[in-house]
Amino acid sequence: MRLTKATDLALRVVMSLAAIDPEPSTARRIAEEMRVPYNHLAKVVARLQRLGVVETRRGRGGGLSLTDAGRTASVGRLVRELEGARDVVECEGDVPCPLRQACRLRSALRRAQEAFFASLDEVTLADLVASPTGPVLLGLSGRPPSG
Repeated sequence: MRLTKATDLALRVVMSLAAIDPEPSTARRIAEEMRVPYNHLAKVVARLQRLGVVETRRGRGGGLSLTDAGRTASVGRLVRELEGARDVVECEGDVPCPLRQACRLRSALRRAQEAFFASLDEVTLADLVASPTGPVLLGLSGRPPSG
């Protein structure tokens, strides 16, 4: 299974925020750290905010930070919500597959997709930012690694 670029970027955003938690960061700063266009990152942050994972505050001392729900969310839950309920293969597209009425592949791929998500259910943001990743993320943000 291949994740969309938006999901990949969203995971990198929450990892970055988890590494510096509880200090806020800005979308512009994270875009620079991740070397991605600010407009793309802003759309991803808006989606994370709608999902209740990230909160944004304007003004002095504002920025992006994880919500309590974001801190405890499993990576599997995040990926499911970010990716949506898409099939791995397109069976009903512009030219529907002629095998769709008797196909066993579609259900096998759905089971494999759910196994993929289930394996990510066991992973937390804390797991993702444990050493050696956390110190690298802190280095990107210009903060000294602890410890």
